[in-house]
Amino acid sequence: MTLSPATVSEFAAGLVGTVLLPDHEGYDDARRGFNTLHNHRPALIVRPADSDDVAGAIGFAKGAGLEIAIRSGGHSIAGYGTVDGGLVIDLSSMRSIEIDQAEETAWVEAGVTAGQFTSASTAAGLVTPFGDSGDVGVGGITLGGGVGWLSRSLGLTIDSLMAVEIVTADGSTLTANETTHPDLFWAVRGGGGNFGVVTRFLFRLHPLDTVLGGILILPASSEIARRLIDLADAAPEELTMISLVMRIPPFSTVPVESHGKLGIFITLVWSGDIEEGETVLRTFRDLGPPIADLIRPMPYAEMYELMPEAPASVTFVTRNLLADELDDEAIDAILAHMEPSLLPSEESLAAVEIRVLGGAIARIPIDATAFAHRHRKIIVSVVAAGFDPIQSDSHRSWVDSLNRALSHLANGVYVNFLDVDGETRLGEAFPESTLRRLTDVKRRYDPTNLFHRNLNVRP
Repeated sequence: MTLSPATVSEFAAGLVGTVLLPDHEGYDDARRGFNTLHNHRPALIVRPADSDDVAGAIGFAKGAGLEIAIRSGGHSIAGYGTVDGGLVIDLSSMRSIEIDQAEETAWVEAGVTAGQFTSASTAAGLVTPFGDSGDVGVGGITLGGGVGWLSRSLGLTIDSLMAVEIVTADGSTLTANETTHPDLFWAVRGGGGNFGVVTRFLFRLHPLDTVLGGILILPASSEIARRLIDLADAAPEELTMISLVMRIPPFSTVPVESHGKLGIFITLVWSGDIEEGETVLRTFRDLGPPIADLIRPMPYAEMYELMPEAPASVTFVTRNLLADELDDEAIDAILAHMEPSLLPSEESLAAVEIRVLGGAIARIPIDATAFAHRHRKIIVSVVAAGFDPIQSDSHRSWVDSLNRALSHLANGVYVNFLDVDGETRLGEAFPESTLRRLTDVKRRYDPTNLFHRNLNVRP
């Protein structure tokens, strides 16, 4: 098939959705994702309206010999949601949310963001656990596992996934769940976008209204960091913590005299009884003199509004690892790399994120889903963001240096946080037995590896 204007027009005329070409208004905005280091220019961007449109886009791409990229919210750190000269299936127009309040379930289309869905579900006093960014599409975070503010109490996002509607490489639209195509359902819970285009998700909803949540900023020291991780690990499962070690930006919520100082941003969510939560959080507040204490009872959806000053898209470099501890050597390395003389620049963000796992995550058997790192205790991510692209090398060097200093603790990596080095870390993302099962499923549903713009499992 020749990709002529007439051919594209004929294809577009057969869709309910829309097609964007390089000369169309809005193309430049549509082709960009969260990580602006990936500056790809697809031949066309298809915004399907339904699964039939998705199947049509797959068939058109195969006929024209075009590489396919799939985008939900566009947050792929490695830039998998776009491609040079290929076809992007941009699901952002598919935003239907069907909540069954009586059954506590919801069918959600893949273009919905975590923030949009959470706003809709919390209006009914119900939630599904997602991550810590409201802009992330439900598709990407779910297919990679889904670690966030409710992980210790409610598990990963995939632990609330009951079924998917998926368009496979041959254009078939299937429903996969525990009893229908169970192999495929197992694979999409942590195996990423290797097996088709998931167009709808059936989520279980959980009763939750008010939480005790927000940000506590403490001075960064080796003692506070060590005690913080121990506290979060030993806390009741109603508490989930995500923390950032970094120089404090000039946020309006932080005293001016603390700007530029080294701090620990401790984001907490307590999903149980508020009075009991206040008692538990007192132990965190007692770790050191607070620079800022922004923790309060709030509707859960407001957690996505904690840092409205954060940019929607930035240059971004990261490495991550799963571990069972942060020893003294690792903590010292983190603090040392935060010294102003070692930071890659004064203007960019350089940080280490620590997510304490356990709780409900670890109660699911390791082989129940393709996410197989359930017994690890923490995820550590080294991040540099918001720099001029010409400074990429220096920022990547800083990230790599600190990651090497932590690598003696590594016991795997989290798929959703992988950068462009993902292909080399396939064996760390998936243990051997998991990778074998994923390969079998891939061979069954995508034997030609049509869907390879991801952490690719080859058939």
